[in-house]
Amino acid sequence: MDYKETYEKWLADDRFDEQTKKDLASIKGNEEEIKDRFHQSLKFGTAGLRGKLGAGTNRMNIYNVAQATQGFADTIAEGGEEAKKRGVAIAYDVRHMSYEFAKVAAEVFAANGIKVYIHKEVQPTPVCSYTIRKLNNIAGVMVTASHNPREYNGYKAYNHEGSQILDETADKILGHIADHEDFFEIERLPFDQGLEEGIIEYVDDQLLEDYIKDILACTINDEDIDKEIKVVYTPLNGAGNKLVRRILDERDFKNIYVVKEQENPDPDFTTVGYPNPEDPKAFKYSEKLGQEVGADLLLATDPDSDRCAVEVRDKDGSYKFLTGNLIGSLLTNYILSALAENNELPENGAVVKSLVSTDLVKPIANKYGVKVFDVLTGFKNIYAVANELEEKNAGKFIFGFEESIGYNYKDFVRDKDAVNSAMMITEMAAYYKEKGLSLLDVIEELFKEYGYYSNDVISIVLEGLDGQERIGRIMTFVRENPLEEVAGLKVKNIIDYANDDTGLPKSNVLKYYLDDDSWFALRPSGTEPKIKLYINAIDDNKKDSEEKLKAINKFMQEIIDSVE
Repeated sequence: MDYKETYEKWLADDRFDEQTKKDLASIKGNEEEIKDRFHQSLKFGTAGLRGKLGAGTNRMNIYNVAQATQGFADTIAEGGEEAKKRGVAIAYDVRHMSYEFAKVAAEVFAANGIKVYIHKEVQPTPVCSYTIRKLNNIAGVMVTASHNPREYNGYKAYNHEGSQILDETADKILGHIADHEDFFEIERLPFDQGLEEGIIEYVDDQLLEDYIKDILACTINDEDIDKEIKVVYTPLNGAGNKLVRRILDERDFKNIYVVKEQENPDPDFTTVGYPNPEDPKAFKYSEKLGQEVGADLLLATDPDSDRCAVEVRDKDGSYKFLTGNLIGSLLTNYILSALAENNELPENGAVVKSLVSTDLVKPIANKYGVKVFDVLTGFKNIYAVANELEEKNAGKFIFGFEESIGYNYKDFVRDKDAVNSAMMITEMAAYYKEKGLSLLDVIEELFKEYGYYSNDVISIVLEGLDGQERIGRIMTFVRENPLEEVAGLKVKNIIDYANDDTGLPKSNVLKYYLDDDSWFALRPSGTEPKIKLYINAIDDNKKDSEEKLKAINKFMQEIIDSVE
């Protein structure tokens, strides 16, 4: 059935709700919109579902959420009655339809005899992971589209370890979804009835108290740090407001200033538009408040508060944005050095990072006898290492990060955690401030000791079906026309993670290592209509490192642009 026939089938089906019917009627005659909404179904992968809100097979709506949940329920049911009794945790963020999708998921699980523990109000994504582990659930669902634009929402699936599911589970769920083509055959137990019968239950408030205690226990240095440090915080109208502020208050950081315009939930993200703190534009309001109060540090968390971005006051009073690579390097250095100083560094310690994140952490970790693991993008892969080390008693996970401003210290939450990270970044900045150093000063010290690592991530947005197809053509062209030299540097090695035997799951990533140990990687985003170019340029001085990065970028951009 082609997309036109699928659209007409939806349009003629009187079983859809009135809003869906109106939405379908509103695009009648709009060929491009119909094609975009119906040329494919949202695919259930290791990131679960993510897409624009609206009617259509390629959109996030209650029907696709119910279908995905039924596939997930079928997968859980394979574990028998014990798995059903352990139940699932459900949490949701501030986005349009998040609460509605969470309720639909709860109703489908309950109709399948699977116990549901759902949060009473908006929570950060890491709280979902924590809940699964704390309640010994068999699985979990977080309704969020993370940092995507306001038109999006999503559905993240978690395993019993509190990590996002891996390929094997995603494939099982996808197989079961195929068994439920008719949305209207999927049973749902009304939410209020589920509460009355006890198969749906609200998560007890004590769980959040335990989460806060466990984060506070991550404290490494609480004395001889400057508790007077001035911090501006913005939750960007997302889920982080209550918990981040409470954690910093309980640590006795009293000079915390919150951006009022971005304090409370706003699913339209009116003040910021694109609610991605990885983009320095998200700091516009924070910088204004920072100048007014003389803040040393600006913190921003994304809508579901699993990612944390940072700006630091420079000597001239301006604010400098720190990339995820720089924050990850600073935290690796601070955590390992502070643990070593306190004689708390675990034996066989591990730092885990995505393979497209900076290599600066490798010499830092080596200094402290800590091993670095490179994994595919996504915290599901970072914590897969933590899970394996734990199972085999082969080491202890200390810290994980990826360049897209995601980090986490310890493993009681097995996903990136901006609540924990906000506390650790503030502690780190206060520690160095007591010594008369800013985080910018510490970065320079690291570069002088280990070499200059210049990093960049270039995202090329290519939307719609045409964009998706062009991304495929770009990857095919680079894969089939291997380069021998890039910007005057000889290619030392090429790793094709889709085809080579790397010991990691197959993934559509190409990574080029150059003869000076610089590298670049090319991969399509798994959650957004983008192809991403990652560059790690190394030299013994800042100028040459940055020039090398620019040259690699220019060279690769010309190749990408040449593919129609």
